[in-house]
Amino acid sequence: MTTTRFAPSPTGRLHVGNIRTALHNWMLARQAGGTFILRIDDTDAERSREEYVEAIRADLTWLGLGWDREERQSARLDRYEAAFEALRAAGRIYPCYESAQELDVKRKIQLSRGLPPIYDRAALTMTDEARAAKEAEGIQPHWRFLLDHDEPIRWEDGIRGTQKFDPAQLSDPVVRRADGSWLYMMPSAVDDIDMCVTQVLRGEDHVSNTAVQIQIFTALHAAGFAAADGAAKTLPAFAHEALLVGREGKLSKRLGSLACDALQERGIEPEAIIALLARLGTSQPVEPIVDRAQLIAGFDLATFGRAPAKFDEDDLERINAGIVHQLPYEAVAPRLPKGMDAAGWHVVRPNLAHVAEAAEWWRLVTGPIGQREFADDDRAFLAEAARMLAWGEEPWAALTAALKETTGRKGRALFLPLRQALTGMDHGPDMSELLPLIGETEARARLTRAAD
Repeated sequence: MTTTRFAPSPTGRLHVGNIRTALHNWMLARQAGGTFILRIDDTDAERSREEYVEAIRADLTWLGLGWDREERQSARLDRYEAAFEALRAAGRIYPCYESAQELDVKRKIQLSRGLPPIYDRAALTMTDEARAAKEAEGIQPHWRFLLDHDEPIRWEDGIRGTQKFDPAQLSDPVVRRADGSWLYMMPSAVDDIDMCVTQVLRGEDHVSNTAVQIQIFTALHAAGFAAADGAAKTLPAFAHEALLVGREGKLSKRLGSLACDALQERGIEPEAIIALLARLGTSQPVEPIVDRAQLIAGFDLATFGRAPAKFDEDDLERINAGIVHQLPYEAVAPRLPKGMDAAGWHVVRPNLAHVAEAAEWWRLVTGPIGQREFADDDRAFLAEAARMLAWGEEPWAALTAALKETTGRKGRALFLPLRQALTGMDHGPDMSELLPLIGETEARARLTRAAD
């Protein structure tokens, strides 16, 4: 069974970048009838906040991205400890005692010599006595995973094609800090084993992480570390999608305005976010598609491109307007102004970019409306309109037909003064639908006031 996962760290609100990752993993699972796991990566106790865990759940719920299981890394520390000990016993994890400042100096020296800034494995040459001396000084080690340099790391990426890494060009990754806390690399691999994750779909900034995690996965298997259920697990399939960029480049400086809560406050519909991000970066057209089944059916990693995916807020607004124009009354009723019924929504909907704008347009029905100054001939025309207004099934068609016959007016000269007198505006909803909502008494009163 296909199993995917979305693994946010609870250090802030979801933004368009990680919403896109969550969406694509959700679509991959739903397309295959599989399992979508929400995994909270909360091993960083200093930065993780429970309020953000709640916010992540709320954001995914608002977006309609339901998960089948939730896992918390903070509840799985015993599994990471077991994996750590298995790798340590196999000689694949080793202690290091350099400070952050010492490592920074090493990197600068390497760069100045035109060398890649990777760890030089100096800790591997330390004697037991030297390690004991460090610990006697109160220096606790951090721990690195020993990469195997014998063979290139290869995999067939679902988007990027054949990938090949020379492990000698990568630093042995730190998997555990000196305070005993865990970094990303090893716990993530352990989780993918235990949770039977079959496909890992994430951003291209994780490509080198994948190379490392493939070796960690392989080393765990070789060390006899089995999944929690005891079953042997195969390596997940990996795919890395191009990152989102804005018109000015990276989105990182503006993620606050593109966070889920900020988008919601701006009146962006979840369906608009889904429709845009589902196809952004693919060869498929980005359209205001409300039907998620249609989006899921067309989801295909083969359509993803290698170029950065350009996120444009104008596109989001365009898609949002297209989505709003399709939303049924039942979907928006709680957000509409008092008194607006399905007919009212149907009338104003084509004029909206955001649902909240319905209140402003509804004032065309409830009033008051702005008063215009009309020329003498237009006032006479409007007085005639007030006199001729007759109520029936189609009062607007009847009124304009009668006025055209009696006054000879047509086109703009016929329709614009009537719209201005009845709504106070030069444009707006279809008058044949709006006039019945205004009602006969109020419509005649507005025409009469405009004629005075």
